[in-house]
Formats: sequence, structure tokens, C-alpha cells
Amino acid sequence: MTHRLLRDWTDAQGRPQRVADEVLAAIRDRLGDDDPPDTPFLSADAGRPIALPAGVGGTAELLFEDGGRATHAIGADGTLPALDRPGYHRLLAGGRDYTLALAPRRCPAPPARAWGAAVQIPALRDETPDAFGDAGTLARAAARFAPLGAQALAISPTHALFPAAPARISPYSPSTRLFHNVLLADPSLIGVALPPPPALAPAPDLIDWQRAIPERIAALRGAYAQAGDAARAAATAWRRQRGPMLEAHARFDALHARFGGDGWRDWPAAFHDAGGPAVIRFAAQEEDEVAFFAFLQWLADLSLATAQRTAREGMAIGLIADVAVGMAADGSHAWSAPDEVLRGLTIGAPPDPLGPQGQNWGITALDPRALERGGFQPFIDTLRAAFAHAGGVRIDHALGLERLWVISEGADASQGAYLTMPGDHLRRIVAIEAQRAGGIVIAEDLGTIPPGLRAALADRCMMGMRVLPFERTADGAFVDPEEWDASAVAMTGTHDTPTVAGWWTGRDLDWARRLGRDLSDDRAADRAALWRALGGDGAPPEEVPLDAILAHVARAPGALAIVPVEDMLGLEEQPNLPGTIDEHPNWRRRLPAATDALLARRAVVRRARLLTSERPG
Repeated sequence: MTHRLLRDWTDAQGRPQRVADEVLAAIRDRLGDDDPPDTPFLSADAGRPIALPAGVGGTAELLFEDGGRATHAIGADGTLPALDRPGYHRLLAGGRDYTLALAPRRCPAPPARAWGAAVQIPALRDETPDAFGDAGTLARAAARFAPLGAQALAISPTHALFPAAPARISPYSPSTRLFHNVLLADPSLIGVALPPPPALAPAPDLIDWQRAIPERIAALRGAYAQAGDAARAAATAWRRQRGPMLEAHARFDALHARFGGDGWRDWPAAFHDAGGPAVIRFAAQEEDEVAFFAFLQWLADLSLATAQRTAREGMAIGLIADVAVGMAADGSHAWSAPDEVLRGLTIGAPPDPLGPQGQNWGITALDPRALERGGFQPFIDTLRAAFAHAGGVRIDHALGLERLWVISEGADASQGAYLTMPGDHLRRIVAIEAQRAGGIVIAEDLGTIPPGLRAALADRCMMGMRVLPFERTADGAFVDPEEWDASAVAMTGTHDTPTVAGWWTGRDLDWARRLGRDLSDDRAADRAALWRALGGDGAPPEEVPLDAILAHVARAPGALAIVPVEDMLGLEEQPNLPGTIDEHPNWRRRLPAATDALLARRAVVRRARLLTSERPG
């Protein structure tokens, strides 16, 4: 399969759209040659006949990854008989050596009628004042949610960010998805305590990342200096095991600490080539600095592993990790493996009701041609990094398993086109990796979704998302939750939507006014519609009927329901406001108190019991 740009597509309102010739030409110019990759990669489903490329006949020899072998005659229809051995195997046929990715029919399913909470790790607090929450804070939070009946704790991406660029804090614009955010590392696991904040001052309600990140990196340098022989030996062994990918990322972070800027494009030209002589000399001369950043990756990995182990002591699923759809074009992955990513292009979303101007996320993604040429290894590695310390993953913008809205760098978000992805291969690889990890899969399927994709995801037990504000009929009525999609996760909201309390009180409209956005929303009518859906009589109350709304969503037929912690607490502010950078304090809000204290509140305990009575897991 080669990549293909779609000239014609259908928008979220079902209206046909056509991409202008000049837009297609600009994107094709950045994609470069469209030579079909000569890729000996096949995928198939366990228990079904295996289709081979046209013209391949005779016999085929299979070398299974566990060491077994088998020989099969190729049928007249060009297929091999069905096999039930999921994994990555070698297939020798027609004089060629193929990789065969044989997928289980479905991903693991969650326990029936379970519920979980969603949290932003930096927002979490302990009793001791700190600048932001880390993996240690997460572990302690998981230990507190479990007794309330939660079977899962969904978190935003833990992907590696930019320690040398404190302004770059969005977890959905990572430097690489192959490693973790070192700011989450918990030095207490190696017997080193972080220094307390100055004078034990109360932690602010908004995280001051510009100050907090340099302070935390300085503290982690102290932890590295104090690390004992056992910790250093474990970190060294882990570094060797991770090989060239970790080495490249550690070099990137060390270079970024030296040269600053937003990313590698701001460095001296000699350092733009990750394999060039300047970088090699730097790594040799600054070995301890590179070793420091490799050590932090080991500690972050250990910290997240500990958090998941703690979560699983009381939860059936534990942590649900999040996989961003792409990575920064000036980050570690694009620097160390430029041939694996789309160059000169960013990804986003076309205009739709949620974003009338379209969305340009300013990030790049894995190139479909490079994926096929490389046997999909970068995608496999991305999934393994996410599943490593989680009982499931949420795939952000799961449309990317089928197609991506690509935009020429510098162009408006509406001036894009859909680039097809090798969807069958990608979904089968997800199923293989999910089965190996024993983890569930949530596929974020909001926005403009082509016909058939939701069904294809559901067939694989890749659960979609049904979010209360969006489950409405054409006339504005709220759909009864019992009629929601049984193959999807039920949610009151996401990190990108208003909280329940914020929506009811119109806090999101206050922000819209402040930002000069469209205020066509008739919130009074919407509140009345939701109140009717809840079974209420008369005019809706001024006070947020939070318990009734949580009970309402919990009735959905899907196996899993997830409630943001902000909705359990009745908070009005949301973690992120899409389409803003500095205008709204995105990814900076902290919860109002330590997790222990918050979850002990009478109203929160009551809501947790309400969820557990409907969803005992």
C-alpha cells in the first residue's frame, strides 16, 4: 500500500467536501516521491484464512516467533489456512521473506460494569507542599481511589517533554512517545528525598512551570549525585537494554540543556544530524551529562512501574495510559529518526462544530510509507512504551489509525487534506500488543469519523468514547444513556470539555466571552434539556445536580465508565481549553487539596458509592 491523499471527503455534518488543487499540490510537494515501498510485511487475523500478495503460489514456510515451524500449501485463491498463533512471525513464500503480524480477533475486555476516574498527574497533591504532582503522588492517589470502588485511573500522556524548555508543557505535544516525562520521576524510590519548597510555603493553585521545572531538574541532579551503587548499576543495565533509542534521546536532552531554544532547529547546524560527528564528540565529552538524562529515564520508568503496581493492588485495571497522536517536529524523535516522521507537514483536524476554523496541533506524526518500510517498528515501540506500566491505553485521535489531516507547515488548519494510513495493519498491531500486555484499549473516536471506522474499532474491542455533552439528538434532546453505544466508554467529560459544574454554571461561557469567541450557545435551554433527561420537573435548579448527572451517565451499557476527578469534586474549571496557549492556564491547575482529604469528603464518598452501586466492577 502507498500513501494516498483524499481529494474528496465528508465532514462532521455529512456534507461532501473537496480539497483545492493548490492545497493538494503543496502537501504532495512536502510528501515527496510516491514510490510504492517494497515492503515484505503482511498482517492477518487469527482464525481466518491468510491472504497473500497476488501471484504468490506453491507452498509457504512459517517460522513462528516462539521457534516453531510449519509448511502449508497456498490455496488456489492465494490464501493460507487459518492459524491461531497471534504474534510476529516469518513467512517464506514466492521467493520472499515476509513478516506476518497475526492478530487476535479482539483486544482484552475490561471487567463488566466497572468505573474509573481520570486525573492529571501534575494536578495531584499530597499533604506536603510541592510544586506539582509526580509518579509518587500518582501511586498514593491510586491507593486512595481503589477503596472507593474505582477499577481504573486514567492519566494523560506521560511521554517525554522538554526539560530545557519549561514553556512546553502540553502532554499531547511530546518530544518523543518512546520515553517518559522525567519530571514524573520519584527519587524516594532510591532513598533520596526531594528538597522541600522554600519555607514550606503553601503550593499555589496554578503551577508555575517556568520556575518549577528548573527547580525540579536541579533537585533531580542532586538525586543523581546521591544515588547509591545499586541504583546506578540498575540504571546502567537498563540503559544498555534500551539501546540506541534511549542513547539518542538522552543525547537530545543533554544538547537541549546546553543550547536551549525550543528544540533542535534552534541549535547550531552541526548538531542537527543526530548521527553526525559533532553530536558524537559531544556525547563523548559530556558522557556524565548524557548519563544523567538516561538515569532520569530509568527513574521515571521505575516510578511509573511502581505507580501501576500500587494501582493493581486494589484495581482490576489500574492505570490507563494515554498515547498522543504525534510528536513535536523539533523534538527528540524527529531529530534522531527524521525518516520515520512526516516532514514539512503538521497534523490537526478539519473544521467541525467543535472547531469551526479547524485545528492545527503543530505536531508531526509517523510517516505511513516509513512505517511500511520499517516493518511498523516505531509504532510497535510506541505501544510497548505505553502498555509497559499500565492496564490499558487510550489512543488519542484514533482516527489516526485510518487517516490523518495533514497541513503544510505555516498553512491554515482548513488548508489540509486527509492522508490515508495503513489502518488494517495498525489495528492488528494494536490488538497484538494489547493481548501481550493484557491491557484494554480505548480509541478516542470523537469528531469527524468516516463511516465504518467505529464498527471496525468495536469489532476489535477497541472501545470508543461517549461523552455526555455530545450525546444529543438533532433537536437538542439528551439521549438516554441506556441507548448509548454499548461498545464505548461512558464519560461525563474529558480534559478538553467543560466540567459538569462548569457547564451547568456557564463557566465555559465566561471564558468564551473573555476570549471573544462565539456565544451562540443557549445554555438555559441546554440545562433544561438535561434536567428533563434526568427526570426533573419544572425549571432546573441553580445548584448543580451533580449526583443525578453521575448516576445518569453510570447507567450507560458500556463495560466501563470514566469520571474526571474534577466532576467527582464538583469543580468548575477544566484542565485544558482547546485553541488556547497562554490565554487559559492549560495544564497548570492543581486540585484544591491533597487526594486523601478530597476523597474523604462526604459528598465525594457518596458519589463514589453511587458509581459503585451502579458499576460494581
